[in-house]
Amino acid sequence: MRRLGRVVLGGIAALVVLLVVATAWTAQPGDPALYPASEPDAETVLLVSHGWHSGIVLRRETVTGEGAGAALRNVATRFRDFSALEFGWGEARFYRATPTLAAFDWRLALGALFTPGGSDGVIQVVGLERPARDSFPSADMVPVRVSRAGLAHLLARLEASFKLTKNQPVDLGPGLYGPSLFYEANGRFSYRNVCNHWAASLLDAAGVPTTPVLDTHPLGLLADLKWRAGAEPMALPAD
Repeated sequence: MRRLGRVVLGGIAALVVLLVVATAWTAQPGDPALYPASEPDAETVLLVSHGWHSGIVLRRETVTGEGAGAALRNVATRFRDFSALEFGWGEARFYRATPTLAAFDWRLALGALFTPGGSDGVIQVVGLERPARDSFPSADMVPVRVSRAGLAHLLARLEASFKLTKNQPVDLGPGLYGPSLFYEANGRFSYRNVCNHWAASLLDAAGVPTTPVLDTHPLGLLADLKWRAGAEPMALPAD
């Protein structure tokens, strides 16, 4: 039994070392020319975690700025009546079938994570009728202040996430909550590229340092933004 215990402890220690090495090896340094923002006209991007999934909230009027293209201009027009938009990316079947944690289906989740070659992705766009904190009172949120140049890079990365047909984004119908739509997306979903990696990649494009291993889970992404980017979470509303 002692020998078995030593083998188990040795295996755990090896996994911990491997995780630490992978975390350090894959860490993205960010771009100090873009982040942190210093100019007075910097833009605040909001990272929103819903517990199993994270997305990015942007002011609608900024969505058509430098870096945007046909997809984002189309989205801004469709959602013209809303002051802010939430963007999320995920696996087409699992994302559309999981509005809340209560609807979580392990079979869909495992299929999304481990399908050879990855699975198709979709983007959900949600029009926010109220401020993000009021719209998602129980969500964890981190405001990240990016430079105007960083925002342009972020928008270009977001634009590239939409799959275009005849130079227009492909509407797949209503989203999961509120006034929302799903769109066909570029990118393949797998355990190596989940929704939280996608959200982190948008911030990375804006020059924010990120750590993909940590960013696999929303809690890791929130900790990563605090640890490496100095971005403090927004307080939850008082009960």
